[in-house]
Amino acid sequence: MESENGPQFRVKLATTDAELRAAQRLRYRVFVEELGGDGPLVDHDAGLERDRFDPFFEHLILLDEAKNGAVVGVYRLLRDDLAQRAGQFYSEDEYDLGVLKRSGRRLMELGRSCLDPEYRGGAAMLHLWNGLGQYIATHDIEILFGVASFHGTDPQSLAQPLSLLHHRYLAPSELRVRAREDHFQAMDIIPEAELDRRTAMLQVPALIKAYLRLGGHVGEGAFVDHSFNTTDICLVMDTRRMSDRNKSIYNNRVTP
Repeated sequence: MESENGPQFRVKLATTDAELRAAQRLRYRVFVEELGGDGPLVDHDAGLERDRFDPFFEHLILLDEAKNGAVVGVYRLLRDDLAQRAGQFYSEDEYDLGVLKRSGRRLMELGRSCLDPEYRGGAAMLHLWNGLGQYIATHDIEILFGVASFHGTDPQSLAQPLSLLHHRYLAPSELRVRAREDHFQAMDIIPEAELDRRTAMLQVPALIKAYLRLGGHVGEGAFVDHSFNTTDICLVMDTRRMSDRNKSIYNNRVTP
């Protein structure tokens, strides 16, 4: 909840078709209209960004009650038990997740994270993360992962940030997923000694920076997704390794 004159946030799981469609409309505005993505199930007439995994994911949505409950933020969540029903995790089309699946630990995939442009840079993402933290605690999730994207499909134009992530944030071996060989794009394009760290970090999207601050790592190799007009990396985070300070970002409860 925010002040009387500002947004009044509430976080919940989508439980109705109308809430799911509202989430898909927001995804359409961000991933299709803003970023130029597409896909076989995208409904351009209705303005819905959809895919075959939607029936299996749970959708954490952020509502602004000051705007009649408008959906202004979305996270798509796929626990390992739900992935079994789907037949795979979404990101398995891009990454070999064997090292995580063999770990015997509780896994959850995050995806399609987005905010309405009007709500970026404020408290909205924190509220969404608080809701995510409560979900993680409820389901005893140990490892979070998911693909995150750079806009564009030319890895050379992203050489600085991709190389920085590879050299400074590569996941330890027990968490190190790897881009599938048929689409593997090496990330160590520039030697570490030649990196301009400040320039590189300025090109890293805010959401990826946030996960890195929480203790996240990246898998080996990037995946160029031409249908979504993105270059994807896989972020992995072991909740057991998060510091108490970082855990507090997830554990602070928001008054609904």
